[in-house]
Amino acid sequence: MANPSKKEAENRVKKLREVINHHRTLYHVHDKSEISDEALDSLKNELKTLEDLYPELITPDSPTQRVGGSALDKFSKIEHSVAQWSFDDAFSEDDIRAFDERVKRQLKKALDKDVTPTYTVELKIDGFKVILSYKQGVLVTAATRGDGKVGEDVTSNIKTIDSIPLRLEEEIDVVAEGEIWMGDHELDRINKERAKEGLDLYANPRNVAAGTVRQLDPKVVATRKLDSFIYDLATSSASIPDTQQSELQRLQELGFKTNPHAKLAKNIEQVIEFWQKWQNAKGKEDYWIDGVVVKVNEREYQEALGYTGKAPRFAIAFKFPAEQVTTVVEDIAIQVGRTGVMTPVAHLRPVLVAGSTVSRATLHNEDEINRLDVRVGDTVILQKAGDIIPDVVEVLKDLRPNSSKPYKFPKKCPACGSAIERLPGEAAHRCTSPNCFAQTLRGLHHFASKAAFNIEGVGPKVIDLLVEQNLIQIPADLFELEEGDLRDLPGLGEISAKNIVESIKARQKVPLERFIYALGIPDVGEETAILLASTFGELSKIRAAQNSDLESIDGIGEVVAGKITNFFAGKDKAAEIDKLLAHVSIARQKSGKTTLSGKTFVLTGTLSELSRDEAKSMIRRAGGDVSSSVSSKTDYVLAGENAGSKLDKAQEMGVTIIDEEQFGRLIAQ
Repeated sequence: MANPSKKEAENRVKKLREVINHHRTLYHVHDKSEISDEALDSLKNELKTLEDLYPELITPDSPTQRVGGSALDKFSKIEHSVAQWSFDDAFSEDDIRAFDERVKRQLKKALDKDVTPTYTVELKIDGFKVILSYKQGVLVTAATRGDGKVGEDVTSNIKTIDSIPLRLEEEIDVVAEGEIWMGDHELDRINKERAKEGLDLYANPRNVAAGTVRQLDPKVVATRKLDSFIYDLATSSASIPDTQQSELQRLQELGFKTNPHAKLAKNIEQVIEFWQKWQNAKGKEDYWIDGVVVKVNEREYQEALGYTGKAPRFAIAFKFPAEQVTTVVEDIAIQVGRTGVMTPVAHLRPVLVAGSTVSRATLHNEDEINRLDVRVGDTVILQKAGDIIPDVVEVLKDLRPNSSKPYKFPKKCPACGSAIERLPGEAAHRCTSPNCFAQTLRGLHHFASKAAFNIEGVGPKVIDLLVEQNLIQIPADLFELEEGDLRDLPGLGEISAKNIVESIKARQKVPLERFIYALGIPDVGEETAILLASTFGELSKIRAAQNSDLESIDGIGEVVAGKITNFFAGKDKAAEIDKLLAHVSIARQKSGKTTLSGKTFVLTGTLSELSRDEAKSMIRRAGGDVSSSVSSKTDYVLAGENAGSKLDKAQEMGVTIIDEEQFGRLIAQ
């Protein structure tokens, strides 16, 4: 038979793609089938033959492009257009009721009236998060969560997953988020193959899914049958529905696979009923479930509640009770933190719990050790609190060895030999020496970390090496390093030395809030650092602040205020800060009244030149405030691309709306 003409092939290819995508959606999204697998494979084979004959007809969204290209050397980075948040956790019915009360209280404050939200409850899939970006309906990129701002480009791998549409049902721009998962049946199949080859078996499908998504060869990914559930329409060039329930329906209409068990709860008691039901039913599904996600259903209320520094206020992960196992305590050691806090850690006989192998667990403090009466040699019940942090919950004293002795908390710091103290009202012991080696090390780790100075390439291993070689003792020492100091160190070379020095020099100017956070002031996290920076505007004013000045700030209490003033009152710390300031400059806010003093901004949509966090920092440094919702107190709405309902509300209320260029001029003033 003669080959078809290009025009004939073009028409046939178009029809084949439509039919194949129709049956793909039926099978992988809706669990239905109208034709056999063999028939579908035959259609795919015909499509591939025609595309091989006329390669110019191949398009990025063709079903034949789900597996293609060669293995990568490494993943490139993708900067997220939408910040990726994590959820706060609830572990009990009391926790979730407290969340409900908090939501209602915050909504009343934000909206100036009593409201009763409803909730959407969705199964929390134990998988691997992915962020999907579509332009005019075609999949452009797929990225991992990464650090919440930058992820890895795993587009080629995600294209191999049949439940992920390469083209949406509508030609719109969309960012969607969801979970990639592997079923128990697929894990069993893979493990049987590995057993035949004499390889170690995989412990759980979540880890295999994560490892598969980050596999450098898409052809390997294609052999493992990954699946997906998409749960969030983060941005859209079309309108976004006004409830979470309708948003899930909208995702289905666009061609995404959503979890079929999501339910609307009229009140928090119905949320608890759903949670209780799935504690017992979770084993019936092929995918792993480690809790439920509870979201305020109404988008208006979501926007009014906004976000904390790391999580949405309108949603929470309601975790199932942790899996418990028994193991043996082989040793108890003391770990010294960056602020001198001494944490006892149980070294355990390795044991599998909640799908991963655990060999250590925190014992928190001396009071907890005494409460449990835990000793070396004891058999203990271990669980993962929230399925993350290993926790000893009980000692099985009937199995205690006769030779066991009660654990005695040390009188001196195991790292430096200095005396330790326990302050009144605190459970923790602290090392009294400001020169403690362990504190110094962890303080330097903290200083260079992403949330602080964010010195790329200078992680804990590099810090440890520099300290061991007596090249650094305090943060200021980092900025005095030369390439020649580094190139002959173990594990480093000329290129590494150059990169490290350049990374350090690139961080010689930082925003005030990062500088404050990097100092490692006890109990001063990122949010408190932002509060201090936005309130005082200058480091000198923070250093001179009295307890009463600090306590007047909403969000800073008496205890934290005392720790801040004590920190800056220390002569050694003052000298360290002065040495650091000899190398580093701070992006300062203008003192006194500025054009933005007292002005409140609301941000909506995607900015082209700035991240939202950068824009918020600029507003605060210029004397303004940032709010999560539009109200009568809003002065400006900064609107980027794909602005949502906040823009509509601002137009209705007559609030001044500015774009990024106008915002730049305001800041410049």
